[in-house]
Amino acid sequence: MAVVPVRRLALLGGGFSTDDDGLLDDWVLGHARASRPKVCFVPTASGDAPAYVERFLTVFQSHNCEPSVLPLFRRELDDDALRTFLLSQDVVYVGGGNTANLLAVWRAHGVDRLLREACDRGTLLCGISAGANCWAEGSHTDSFGPLTFLSDGLGLLSGSVCPHYDSEPGRRSSYRAAVASGALPAGWALEDGVGALFTANALTETVTRTPQAHLYQVEPDEDSGVKERAVPGRLLTEAPGDH
Repeated sequence: MAVVPVRRLALLGGGFSTDDDGLLDDWVLGHARASRPKVCFVPTASGDAPAYVERFLTVFQSHNCEPSVLPLFRRELDDDALRTFLLSQDVVYVGGGNTANLLAVWRAHGVDRLLREACDRGTLLCGISAGANCWAEGSHTDSFGPLTFLSDGLGLLSGSVCPHYDSEPGRRSSYRAAVASGALPAGWALEDGVGALFTANALTETVTRTPQAHLYQVEPDEDSGVKERAVPGRLLTEAPGDH
């Protein structure tokens, strides 16, 4: 009897674009379905920023994987080739930037549907900042300038997501207010340095680069308006000789 893949998503509070130790990226690759995975970077949220793409390729070419990039602002693949390419990937790694713009561009090119299909076939979807926001039903974002809520997303992960929970002024209070008011559903807030793996929509692993960084489950509360619970995470450590 064939094994049906389950959806797997990883939310990242760091990675190659912000960290030099490679711990979160190694953790992601360790959850790929192949020993030498195909890893596609999708830089849509940054407008396919060349420096971001170059950084990804430079870092991931030193890992045991096959890195590639999917540009959409200067698209090179037709619809059939695009589908074949995305469905062949073991990991799709989405970069940060503007969440609202990312969603609009993906929908214009049909990438939202293809990523859902890839996920259903066993591809691990992951990303940082906007690349974490996009998978949920809604998110906390600065896509429109000031911090606010975005009641939009791919809905592959139930609830909402808030990145940079500890590092950007106003993030924590603004996200808590959105959840308390019902503007966003209950969800997950990531401090920088955290990784969270969801399997079949359930949190199955939490890791952190530093003991101080946490993942929080944030929910509305009748008495206090909102409550948050820190989720224990396994501390990632660098193996001798790595990086």
